[in-house]
Amino acid sequence: MNQGKRVLLIVAGGIAAYKSLELIRLLRARGISVRCVLTRAGARFVTPLSLSSLSEDKVYEDLFELTGESEMGHIEFSRDADLLVVAPATADILAKMRAGIADDLATTTLLATDKPVMVAPAMNVRMWEHAATRENMAVLRERGVLEVGPDEGDMACGEYGFGRMSEPAAIAEAIGFFFQTSDRLKGRRAIVTSGPTVEAIDPVRYIANRSSGRQGHAIARALAAEGAETVLVTGPTTLPDPANMTVVHVNSADEMLKATQDALPADIVVCAAAVADWRVDRRADRKIKKNGSTPDLKLVENPDILATLSSASPNRARLVVGFAAETGDVIDQAAAKRAKKGCDWIVANDVSPETETFGGGDNTVHVIDDAGVEDWPTMSKERVGARLAARIADHLAGGGAAE
Repeated sequence: MNQGKRVLLIVAGGIAAYKSLELIRLLRARGISVRCVLTRAGARFVTPLSLSSLSEDKVYEDLFELTGESEMGHIEFSRDADLLVVAPATADILAKMRAGIADDLATTTLLATDKPVMVAPAMNVRMWEHAATRENMAVLRERGVLEVGPDEGDMACGEYGFGRMSEPAAIAEAIGFFFQTSDRLKGRRAIVTSGPTVEAIDPVRYIANRSSGRQGHAIARALAAEGAETVLVTGPTTLPDPANMTVVHVNSADEMLKATQDALPADIVVCAAAVADWRVDRRADRKIKKNGSTPDLKLVENPDILATLSSASPNRARLVVGFAAETGDVIDQAAAKRAKKGCDWIVANDVSPETETFGGGDNTVHVIDDAGVEDWPTMSKERVGARLAARIADHLAGGGAAE
């Protein structure tokens, strides 16, 4: 499906520019042709010869290279690809994109294009967290700019945090997924829960878990890409809100259940959130102080969101999919959960610490339905989301209905 697709890759200045070389290789392996624009700052990190050798195409650096009779004009150049990708997308180029500045070939191309644009942010954690960058990204998302990352990790500057450009494999996955979008779920409504819930103990402390929300967000993006009108109900995460869908932010399990029920009716519900099982019976109005004794915290069960949404009712979705995050006997535990909750499918995964599933980029899942267990190989969470969305679309297209 990627054959014949064209990407215009804009390589901006930043240490992560070296990753663009591997990205080109991965895209071409998928049958996607790549043409490169190299900024003046980007040329401090990678050479035109390296990009040209891997892309097997001319590398463009100067706006005035496009003025000759034998070259296309800059307007045509900006629209000669199916997708524009900026990787790395520095704080500088993101700010220029937001402001509409066109002072070189890269920014002129981005301003003149009528094609979709995807960015892979890469910068110091402080720059990424700065209010100006956050505002710039919010505006770009509203304009429909797609994004991949950034990731959390060690940086060249010695600091740690979000701001690392996503790995080339993840960017290539996102690009491949973009080209595989369809309208098979057009006219369908989907609700996805994602992330953790946090249950307050007092104004400063809470009960939570290690869920990053990456899998739930990936599923929501995949369903939207298949054409579904998508509502993402998410607990607190550090992830950016996906574009092209309604996003509802919640904190507690009670809030998540209410938000999900408010979003009904729907054709599809995917409960990928890691909902806290318990909350304190009574939240303290003030911070609990040390007094030499251990506070007596009484825990009560939270509402069972998956079971509630799976139960028979006029608003029950045609397909309800649950997730089972287990640390042992994964298949048996998940099958038992499916029977207890009453959902149609359950997606089981091992979240033991050694798997690095919580917070990591990959997942290994097993889909359990009436037909049995379907084991999927380890793949990126983006790919899991895309494959699950495709399975859902196939099921609904075939007339599959909830039992």
